[in-house]
Amino acid sequence: MSHMETCTKVTKDWLNTMEYREKNFAREKLVINPAKACQPLGALLCSLGIEGCLPFVHGSQGCAAYFRSTLARHFREPVAAVSDSMTEDSAVFGGQNNFHEGLKNAYTVYKPQLIAVFTSCMAEVIGDDIKAYLGNAKKQGSIPNDFPVALANTPSFKGSHIMGYDSMLKGLIDCLGEPREEDKLNDRLYVVPGFDTYPSNLREYKRYLKIMGAPFTLIPDHSEVLDSPNLGTYELFPGGTPIQEMKESLNAKSYLCLQSYSTPATGKYLEGKGVPVETIPMPIGVGGTDRFIEAIAKFTGQDVPEEITRERGRAVDAMTDAHQYIHGKRFALFGDPDILIGVVSFLLEMGGEPVHIVCTNSTPAFKKAMEKLLASSPYGQGATLYPGKDLWHLRSLLVTEPVDMLIGDGHGKYAARDADIPLIRIGLPIYDRVNLHRYPIIGYNGVINLITMIVNTFLEEKDRNSTDTYFELMR
Repeated sequence: MSHMETCTKVTKDWLNTMEYREKNFAREKLVINPAKACQPLGALLCSLGIEGCLPFVHGSQGCAAYFRSTLARHFREPVAAVSDSMTEDSAVFGGQNNFHEGLKNAYTVYKPQLIAVFTSCMAEVIGDDIKAYLGNAKKQGSIPNDFPVALANTPSFKGSHIMGYDSMLKGLIDCLGEPREEDKLNDRLYVVPGFDTYPSNLREYKRYLKIMGAPFTLIPDHSEVLDSPNLGTYELFPGGTPIQEMKESLNAKSYLCLQSYSTPATGKYLEGKGVPVETIPMPIGVGGTDRFIEAIAKFTGQDVPEEITRERGRAVDAMTDAHQYIHGKRFALFGDPDILIGVVSFLLEMGGEPVHIVCTNSTPAFKKAMEKLLASSPYGQGATLYPGKDLWHLRSLLVTEPVDMLIGDGHGKYAARDADIPLIRIGLPIYDRVNLHRYPIIGYNGVINLITMIVNTFLEEKDRNSTDTYFELMR
């Protein structure tokens, strides 16, 4: 072994020690691979879910390319968005000229029903006033005076993608929603999925709502935009929440928000307009799905249909069939607050033991909720939540306190390989596997899908590592 190889091996070995872990956790200013993206990415996902909406990045072209490529690689779909291509000149003199010209071109060339404007770092650092810019653009005739343009300030240097999603949704409702009037209330339940990168989840929500006979609007709804059929021609605006239902959004009978941490500003805005809002945890696992079904039943005033009761029974049967493969296994997880609450709830139902839980974009409310959830189960007693930590922290945890499986998005594959454990891919982005976004993780079918992914991965590992003597047909 050469001197260089010896040094490399010594360094690698040291990275796996408790001594290095202590130094790693002592760092304060440096962030290494945080498990989050920036605000505009969430704003883009949100705006793609509205009928005829063209997302518009007020910022540099490189930023827009990053947001588009992230979603395009994850969904394997084209992602429509435009940018007003701010450059060094804009940083000095402001981006109003870019903004006006960009709006004019976007409106003329792509003929959207609505433009959703959100900002990147450069525009926020120099303090561009996009509301004033929009007023001036309409005065100058860049776009018609009555053309709807939704606005959201989404600085990348604070918050994360879920905050950007929230700001954009609030901006869209504020732009399109007609004032709430008691004599104009509709009978619909407006269901907000939150930052969800599973079109299959959105379809499951709609399926449950239809089975239960609830008049509803899913807001926003990207399921047809980011999982569109290949019919031989490209459609720029293939679906989304109808504009008319957006106009009626403040006259909803009530709202049901399905993620506790990705739409708080929107919920507060709606309540300020007199709209009833109920927020429940993302319906992952049997308990979470039960709560979702109960919320719909409360809205309709009807009993839960037999079809759903039987579907629940199949999920419980799948849990019974497979619990022995998950019971007692140790897990590490990372991701967004809402997914983490949901997946941890599911693991506790199955007797799995969460050990390391890393949430870069944690909040005090999430920390309190997660600790309460862990305390509620005997299987949660060995878990530690690491709020604000990143994937390099997670690597130290995996190599010093080993677990059986890591759950998180594709970025976790490097730490998982270093720790020699399997990764179950959940969240965004997933670039290195196909079709996972087409399998729901919510609802009773989501329970079965999670069991299938986790248990079959464990069984595959067992087969892969078995000697001939123990290479059994029955597992």
